[in-house]
Amino acid sequence: MNATAGFGQKLDPDGVTFRLWAPGAKRVELMLDGAHPMQARDGGWYELKVPGARAGALYKFRIDGEMEVPDPASQFQPQDVSGPSEVIDHGQFAWQAKDWRGRPWEDTALLELHVGAFTTDGSFRAVIDKLDHVAETGLTAIELMPLADFSGRRNWGYDGVLLYAPDSSYGRPDDLKALIDAAHQRKLMVFLDVVYNHFGPEGNYLGRYAPSFFTKAQTPWGSAIDYRVPEVRDFIIGNALHWLTHYRFDGLRLDAVHTIAEPGAPHLLNEISRAVGELAKETGRHIHLVLEN
Repeated sequence: MNATAGFGQKLDPDGVTFRLWAPGAKRVELMLDGAHPMQARDGGWYELKVPGARAGALYKFRIDGEMEVPDPASQFQPQDVSGPSEVIDHGQFAWQAKDWRGRPWEDTALLELHVGAFTTDGSFRAVIDKLDHVAETGLTAIELMPLADFSGRRNWGYDGVLLYAPDSSYGRPDDLKALIDAAHQRKLMVFLDVVYNHFGPEGNYLGRYAPSFFTKAQTPWGSAIDYRVPEVRDFIIGNALHWLTHYRFDGLRLDAVHTIAEPGAPHLLNEISRAVGELAKETGRHIHLVLEN
């Protein structure tokens, strides 16, 4: 499975292919430089390739001529959760710690930190200035509290709604990569806290065009996600691979997995573990999964 699992943008040398799973929509248009009708595919998918489109392009999807929504697999939201999504080229970042393969689990001494509260500036770049101090304490890893795009400028992170996009209040995707690269140069692992048990309440439009994302069951924070649906499962497994591949995180901390009401069969956690294990084997990296249960 690739890191986007069929969702979101696919950037090629000659343009960008946009895809949206919207089984609850009758018609979908890509809003780029005007409205572009998307082609309906089997299984509720809509797709359109735009030749000449490039990284930096801003876009949204218009559902049934009624409402415009961001890409649920948006790579970046420069204008917050209800704004347009930005096409990101993940191949352009110049990694410096190219030989980093991580550290074994028994080496892990971990500091959990909130990017917005860890420094006065509250940004990815500002964290870099503190990494020498972290390494000097004897710690070997930092765990970033959830970064998935949330509404507003400050949040604990557990109400993320666009799970592929690092929140813009902390910086751009390359700023996050620079932080991870700098940590690796200091032999520090970097973990990411991810939330796969619910979506936040503000800026989540999935219920309008993909209602089968959710079940009637409730978590303490909102509707439960239905991992019996193959597309939903692929969306989340693809998200795990997205962070581990494009950003080179060394591991993920999965939030409150006991509240995943419909894990499907085999259990979602088994499928994530299998996919991440394959990535670790292919790349020769130490990649760790940690559960809150």
